[in-house]
Amino acid sequence: MFSHLPQLNSIRVFDSAARLKSFKEAALELNVTPTAVSHQIRALEERLGTLLFERKTRHILLTQDGEKLAQVAHQSLAQISAVLEEISDQKTRLCVSTTSSFASQWLVPNLERFYQSHPDIEVVIKTEDALEDLAKDRRIDLAIRYGEFDPQDKAATKLVTEEFGMYATEAYIQAFPDFRKAQLIETKWKNARLKPMTWQRVLESENEVSSKLMIRSYDQEQHTIQAALAGQGIAFVSNLLIQTPLQQAWLKRHPQGSSLEGLSYYILVNDPSTPSKKVTAFRHWLITEFSQ
Repeated sequence: MFSHLPQLNSIRVFDSAARLKSFKEAALELNVTPTAVSHQIRALEERLGTLLFERKTRHILLTQDGEKLAQVAHQSLAQISAVLEEISDQKTRLCVSTTSSFASQWLVPNLERFYQSHPDIEVVIKTEDALEDLAKDRRIDLAIRYGEFDPQDKAATKLVTEEFGMYATEAYIQAFPDFRKAQLIETKWKNARLKPMTWQRVLESENEVSSKLMIRSYDQEQHTIQAALAGQGIAFVSNLLIQTPLQQAWLKRHPQGSSLEGLSYYILVNDPSTPSKKVTAFRHWLITEFSQ
């Protein structure tokens, strides 16, 4: 019945090249040489009797026939992969992309609750400063993004909007009951497009002048939190990322503390049209955690 079909590996190579629009990048993803990828594609085209790619000088483009095959090939490979993971007795791997701060300060400390309900799923966390392109990198199953949430984006699911406040150790608060005389610590985003969450905004909200204040900045929230934990000052940070320090009484909210609404965390799923059981389970767990 299926004797006319090409080998599955050639479809897998074609799917990678079609997604990445590059034989070289497909080779990196599949851990083979670009020559091997080119050979597989050429052999597939000869078998089908049609061109799947237009070869340009610096890039490749799918032909009309290539577009048709690309849509079906990826859906079929995704379904095969999902079924193989379901029936296998090995642990299923789920790759989650997120920020390093969210991973270290919230996800890792809370992940044990997910494992208790789903011991058969192994969560692999990938943290990058640059946004991962889910359409190209199919190794990522789900991304937890941070920024301004667009309610019109049907592909995204909002988890929570954070609140920024003033936090320090109890000893530091006792030493500096007036935050204006203390060392102030903040995070300045590497991404200039994000709304700044700084001491300057706190002071602007209270119609104060910042010229005489001592402000120290980091570009990672976990560094800001660590500085506060070390008793170096008062951190202006997300309430979401200091849950563990608050629960352990390592940090406390400053009694003069003002707060500002921060940014949002939201979910993007790779292949939302055909989500696997592992993605569905993890997505449901995240939504449940934040709904509480």
